[in-house]
Amino acid sequence: MASLLIDRRHDVETWTLNEPATRNALSDAMVLALFEACLRAKADASLRGVVLTGADGAFCAGGSLGGFASAIGQALPPGEADPLIAMNRGFGDLLHALIGLPQWLMCAVDGPAMGGGFGLVCCADVVIATERSAFATPEVTLGLPPAQIAPFVWRRLGDATARQCLLSGTRWTAREAQAVGLVNTVVADDALDAAVAYAAKALGRAAPGALAATKQLLHRLHQHLPDLRDEAAIAFANALRSPEAAAGLAAFAQKQPAPWARGDAS
Repeated sequence: MASLLIDRRHDVETWTLNEPATRNALSDAMVLALFEACLRAKADASLRGVVLTGADGAFCAGGSLGGFASAIGQALPPGEADPLIAMNRGFGDLLHALIGLPQWLMCAVDGPAMGGGFGLVCCADVVIATERSAFATPEVTLGLPPAQIAPFVWRRLGDATARQCLLSGTRWTAREAQAVGLVNTVVADDALDAAVAYAAKALGRAAPGALAATKQLLHRLHQHLPDLRDEAAIAFANALRSPEAAAGLAAFAQKQPAPWARGDAS
């Protein structure tokens, strides 16, 4: 089964994250497929826009730790290069590729958009979400930094809201996400397709060259910011190998509070 489904209708493509058994968590195969789709799209002058969505009632549950399982809580042997760094850096490369698309990028969110999925949403030009959608960056509650997505969350939401989101792992409803500027439009659960079609039609009135030039100008506003991909990958790899992450992820798997979690204030 393909991790990413690509459907083209005239000059618009729909990219569907397609690993429903994990609520479309970002596996290595999915990240690579998305990155390759971005490279192809960037070179396709006939393509006007991309709709990014998820299969079977979920947008994206975040990063898949399947490929990292054996490394959780395990120190790296002395002198060895850490493969986790390159794997995490690959996700950073994907986020930069999404931001750099010359076409408009719309995220159509139905269901959870968590962690890395939240980061994907932050790369979009337009975000439409159903009422049942939910958004969060829960990494710190698991003992991990939201390393690669942090600059994109900061860029999308601004410093104060990004801190609120990234440092607490607070879960937002679609309406709450709209209030902070993450989501543009919230629709009924059965109205997503119609809303996407309406928004795509509006975006279709823009000349392709003018739209690409405008996106490039907007992108340049942030080009003075440091590129944190390498630093973020190292921070993530070090955290995943720590006892803190091992404890946090084990507690999550057992549906128990993490050892550092404090109860409700009385």
